[in-house]
Amino acid sequence: MRWKMWMAVLAAVLAGPGTRAAAAPRTIVFFGDSLTAGYGLDPTQAYPALIQARLRAAGLDDQVVNAGISGDTTSGGLARIDWALRRPVDVFVLALGGNDGLRGVSLAETRRNLGAILARVRLKNPQAKLVVAGMQLPPNLGASYASEFRAIFPDVAREANAAIIPFLLEGVAAKPELNQPDMIHPTSAGQQVVAENVWTVLKPLL
Repeated sequence: MRWKMWMAVLAAVLAGPGTRAAAAPRTIVFFGDSLTAGYGLDPTQAYPALIQARLRAAGLDDQVVNAGISGDTTSGGLARIDWALRRPVDVFVLALGGNDGLRGVSLAETRRNLGAILARVRLKNPQAKLVVAGMQLPPNLGASYASEFRAIFPDVAREANAAIIPFLLEGVAAKPELNQPDMIHPTSAGQQVVAENVWTVLKPLL
């Protein structure tokens, strides 16, 4: 009788939360612009692909979807979000807004679009974990505008109960050795740093 009891306990332990490999693979969507798409690089050098490689190295079968489109704005993202949500999403990383800032789009419009995108994701995938990638602008675009722009992302993340990557290009922005000649898009080495910024926030969620 005691032997059967111990076998039951052992079975319960083996079936516990440590058996992640037996669970269904999750879908992680990176929804962004050229920084996510890997402009000027092979897609395998973009940070979503680097995150996929880290997941594989960790023995996880989670599937990364790179939904980055070069030149996209928050308005464009809102227009195509339903397409990106045709399949269930477990983790959604929103990395839009940089092009809004460079084009001088209304701060209120950028904030509204980001919030609407996250609300749409939450509506279709109530259990999905949300992540917002913070962005910053060069000071030559105006100190006041740049400051208010930077504040949008943590505000939107807080309102949507999402995790926040403080600055997607931390350690990359303004560094010639990590950027392509346009000083906007990371090189392959720069994308490695971006992937580290993302992984630091994403890993605890997984």
